[in-house]
Amino acid sequence: MTVFLTRFRLNPARVGARRLLGSPQSLHAAVLASFAEPPQQRPDGSRVLWRVDQQARSEVVLYVVSPDEPDLTHLAEQAGWPTTGGWKTRPYGTFLDRITADDVWAFRLTANPVHSIRRTPAEPTKRTAHVTPRHQVEWLLNRQEDAGFAVLEKPEPCEDLPPIDAYEVTAHSRKDLMFQKRGEKDTRTHQVKLSRVTFDGRLRVLDPAAFRRTLTSGLGKAKAYGCGLMTLARTE
Repeated sequence: MTVFLTRFRLNPARVGARRLLGSPQSLHAAVLASFAEPPQQRPDGSRVLWRVDQQARSEVVLYVVSPDEPDLTHLAEQAGWPTTGGWKTRPYGTFLDRITADDVWAFRLTANPVHSIRRTPAEPTKRTAHVTPRHQVEWLLNRQEDAGFAVLEKPEPCEDLPPIDAYEVTAHSRKDLMFQKRGEKDTRTHQVKLSRVTFDGRLRVLDPAAFRRTLTSGLGKAKAYGCGLMTLARTE
C-alpha cells in the first residue's frame, strides 16, 4: 500500500496561519494544492485526509494522510517558518501493512459525529450534530465494528457510572464551524454548519483490512473539512 503521513507545524503568529486556521475551506484548498495533480479517491478508498491538533497556543500541527507525497512549500512560506521550519513526510504503507488483529493502540480521531432526525413524518430528514460527549462517544461506538476496531473497556468500570463511561475514550474540544460554500453546479453560495469533536482513547484491532481502510479513507462525514483522520500511538 502506497500511503504517506505528513506532519507540518503551523506558526500561529503569522497572518497566513491564522487565516487558514479560521477557514476549513481555505485549509482544505491549501492541502489539496500540495499535490501536482488533483488528488482523486483511489479504488481502495484511500484519499487525502487532514487534521489540525492544537496542544497549546503556539503548538499547532497539521497532519495529512495521502496516497501521493505532498509538497508543502507554499504552506511553509505562508503559514510556517520558511527558513527554519518545514514538514516531515514518511511512508505510511509499511506501518499499515504490519497492523494485525488484537494489536492495541492509543488513538486520536477528529470527527463530525452526526445523526439524522425527522421531527414530523412529512418532514425530510435533517443531519444534526451530537452535542453531548455521551452521544458523541455512542456515535463512535456504533461505528467501531464496521471500522475494524473495538474501543477498549476499562478494566474495572464503576457500577454506578453510565455504560458509556465503561470505555477508554473521551470526547472533547468540540468546535462548531459555520462558513459559506459555493455550489458545484452554480455560482450561488449556501451556509455550511458542522461540528468537529476530538476523541482520545485506546482500541483493539478486530479486522486489519477494515481498519486500514479506516485509517486511509477516514471515518464519518466532513472529511474535506478536517474530519475523519485517525492516528495511532504505542500504548503501554
